Amino acid sequence: MGDIFSTLVGQDLGGQDLALALVVTLLAGFVKGAVGFAMPLIMMGAFSAFLSPDMALAGLVLPTLISNISQAFRQGWHPAQQTARKYWRILAATVLFIPLSAQFFWAIPQGLFLLLLGLPITAFAGAQLAGLPLAIQVQHRARAEWVLGSIGGLYGGVSGIWGPPLLVYLLSIKADKTETVRVQGVVFLIGACVLLGAHLQSGLLDRAALTFSALLVLPALIGQAIGFACQDRLDQSRFRRATQVLLVLTGLNLIREAVLHL
Repeated sequence: MGDIFSTLVGQDLGGQDLALALVVTLLAGFVKGAVGFAMPLIMMGAFSAFLSPDMALAGLVLPTLISNISQAFRQGWHPAQQTARKYWRILAATVLFIPLSAQFFWAIPQGLFLLLLGLPITAFAGAQLAGLPLAIQVQHRARAEWVLGSIGGLYGGVSGIWGPPLLVYLLSIKADKTETVRVQGVVFLIGACVLLGAHLQSGLLDRAALTFSALLVLPALIGQAIGFACQDRLDQSRFRRATQVLLVLTGLNLIREAVLHL
């Protein structure tokens, strides 16, 4: 442990920062277990206050990957496989655009990206909470999957966040609780694998960054297990409401982060 910690200290990460990162990841894991998403959003939002942007993004890679394995296969292999087939357009678009945008991590103004993501998400989720009907018509679902998957992938490579466009789609088509969580797990898992590969290539994930990310896996899984227990107690209407509220908070946090980066 001493050698590991020395490596992290070499990257300007002290013991207090590491302890805070562990606590943030535990909380993020709990929220993810309860509603199926928001782990990268919570981690990036909190990490940006005391970590450099590259270490903040690197830190969420492995916890996101491992926790999504648990989420995607919670009901078994067959339901996960069916989900992948049903939502293949979103998966394909996400997988295509994450590695493309990851190569521009060092060049694209992150504040602008976060603002362009946060504003429409906040508006959509706020309208849903207000009771406005915003369902996507069935004949347009294929197009919506391609578009929202592409948007998620573009943002994912740069920020590590590609979940909100998927949530917008699932809320719009009124997917039930179990399907919503499983779809997120499958899409996030495949996206997390692509993100890992993309940033191994981009140079973001060096030895110190990977070590830091690995240390965050255990608190993420502990928090997720507690969150799963809460999710099982939520009925469909309360789950949907909780998702809408969290999506509004997510959008507002993205806007806050954008302002800080601009």
